[in-house]
Amino acid sequence: MSADNESRAERIRRLLETEGPTVKRNAQGFNEGRYAAMADVDGERLRTEAREIKEDAIERLPELIETVRESVEANGGTVYLADDAADANEHIAAVCDDADSLVKSKSMTTEELDVNEHLEAAGVDVTETDLGEFVLQVADEAPSHLIAPGFHKSTDEIAALFEARFDPDEPLETPEELTAFARDHLGERIREADVGMTGANFVLAESGTITLVTNEGNARKCAVTPDTHVAVAGVEKLLPSVDELGPMIELLARSATGQEIAQYVSLLTPPTDSPTVDFDSNEPIGGGAEDREFHLVLIDNGRFEMREDENLRETLYCVRCGACSNSCANFQHVGGHAFGGDTYTGGIATGWEAGVGGEETAESFNDLCTGCSRCVNACPVKIDVPWINTVVRDRINRGAEPDAIDSLVDGLVPDSEPAGMDWGKRAFGNVETLARLGSATAPVSNWLADSAPVRSLLERGLGIDARRNLPEFRRQTLRQWDQHRDPDVATPRADREVVLFPDVFTNHVDVDRGKAAVRVLEALGVPVWVAGEAGSGRAPFSQGMLATARERAASVADALEPHIEAGRDVVVVEPSDLAMMRAEYDKLLPAERAETLADGSFEVLEYVYGLLENGVDPAPLTRGGGERVTYHAHCQQRTLGLDAHTEAVLGRLGYDVATTDAECCGVAGSFGYKADYYELSVAVGESLAEEIEAADDTDADRRVVASGTSCEEQLTDLLDRPATHPVELLDPAREPADE
Repeated sequence: MSADNESRAERIRRLLETEGPTVKRNAQGFNEGRYAAMADVDGERLRTEAREIKEDAIERLPELIETVRESVEANGGTVYLADDAADANEHIAAVCDDADSLVKSKSMTTEELDVNEHLEAAGVDVTETDLGEFVLQVADEAPSHLIAPGFHKSTDEIAALFEARFDPDEPLETPEELTAFARDHLGERIREADVGMTGANFVLAESGTITLVTNEGNARKCAVTPDTHVAVAGVEKLLPSVDELGPMIELLARSATGQEIAQYVSLLTPPTDSPTVDFDSNEPIGGGAEDREFHLVLIDNGRFEMREDENLRETLYCVRCGACSNSCANFQHVGGHAFGGDTYTGGIATGWEAGVGGEETAESFNDLCTGCSRCVNACPVKIDVPWINTVVRDRINRGAEPDAIDSLVDGLVPDSEPAGMDWGKRAFGNVETLARLGSATAPVSNWLADSAPVRSLLERGLGIDARRNLPEFRRQTLRQWDQHRDPDVATPRADREVVLFPDVFTNHVDVDRGKAAVRVLEALGVPVWVAGEAGSGRAPFSQGMLATARERAASVADALEPHIEAGRDVVVVEPSDLAMMRAEYDKLLPAERAETLADGSFEVLEYVYGLLENGVDPAPLTRGGGERVTYHAHCQQRTLGLDAHTEAVLGRLGYDVATTDAECCGVAGSFGYKADYYELSVAVGESLAEEIEAADDTDADRRVVASGTSCEEQLTDLLDRPATHPVELLDPAREPADE
């Protein structure tokens, strides 16, 4: 493991211990609230409408900038379009030239620009008035979340911080006491300030209206109490008019904190008509808009380049709700100080950091996105966050400098990636090749791989943690078994045939679940072919090896299209491979080929469910007899909405099914094998294991069932009993549970 990786592992280990418990409680609370709040509305309709609004606004961006300029100037304000951070800070400093003090509401865009540091260097006293931002300003720390900057801080930590900094007359212990103290302290700063600065959740071009969505009310005070108001917003915050605002307001708080609507939704068309106030004057109430200044500073800082980048463009649709963070199991355990860059945090941070600072600024945290896809359905504007992370990962790989060793082997490795990329990633991306070699030489390969010298070499050379159990390769693969067996189809159906696509693990390691899938389908009267191709391209795709993933996808299409043309359905055992076919191939293959595979492919329990729903007799399948099981659905299976099929089939066959809520098992393919992420992987897994143990009956443990390879591995390692794939419960060859 490299020195950089050791540093990363140490930082993650420290954050797991220090910030992890508070981050987990708060992020999971927001996420659970989102589930509840979105259940009350037609979320899919609202999300589709919101995305269309953002797509249109970004497409019309130059036009909207000119429109808002005309509107704001007609209202009596000014608009400045800043090319970059330096340009923005220079202009803002000029606006504040005669100011001694400035108060700010929360703004991630000003964090991006380092506005505070620049103004303080110019002699302006800057105070953050958002409670979380104020806490971090006192602590001299960076935000750890897009909407809750200080949510990694516990009440006790904040109390100790305020005690040390302010030495209050009475001890501050409860949240109420801390909030009251901050309110009084910040209220005085707002009354004394010369300038108020806000961000903007949305800027309505037609009227020049600034929309501020908060839960504290400080933003509107910053906007109207001082005589001068400066609003700083990225150009992506522009919407055409108030007509487009409805879906955004409906979704923003629901997605962010699980509220139906935020406490304060302020629409200001500055300079406002609110009278100016001089708290030290005998006549404190002054004039209205004529005595006020308003400056809208719009920020480019790489955004127009992002707009022209077909893969980063979606980042500009972001409404900064933080739902991608809250729904991410890795983020839930370490927060944005690990899963984030100079400014932005969580899944969407890769797009923002790469867009405004270059791909290298995302390199330190990009791998924390495992592609589990749990953020995809969480995003209120349907941004494909995992794809953005994968694209940036590919660019980071291709930006690596070739070294002498790589140059020597370039062209000899079984992929299409450049010399210089990380050897560990290259190994994981070529797992299909390694699996073929492992099966061909088993059991010797398993013995060697488990030896101490080899494990040490794998950890030092490829970053594979020695504490993680390695899969054991089977000498006879599923494909070889199929070629030497006599099919046993009970009364073959004339209308159905299946080609089973065996992922790498099913073909080379967990061959028994592949056999079970074949026997289950044949018992239901469906003839089964086993495909010769075993790698969907998921492995290289997960490492950002997009050229190799495209080649694998094309090979899969070549292998499966003749079966589809012959009327066979494609059935997949591993949900991540089905996700490739349904959600990723449209980025890797021509549209027609991708659509053919997406429409013709099914997860194995989804397919069984369809057969039973269409009248096929389930009698040949092994019955549950009331057997109690706890079922954990694979991340991508849930994103595709397929977990309910497994639950329904198990229930129909007499199993007593409990289900888990945890977003992820923590392994996520190769992620849990990497030494720098091992502790985080286990921490995520332990959260799931604790949930399963809590569901166990008092008299006996429930059987653990999981649909994904990673899930089975992690749970088998962490629990005192093996986890099995649900198709194995249905296997006619399995001994039935007692009735």
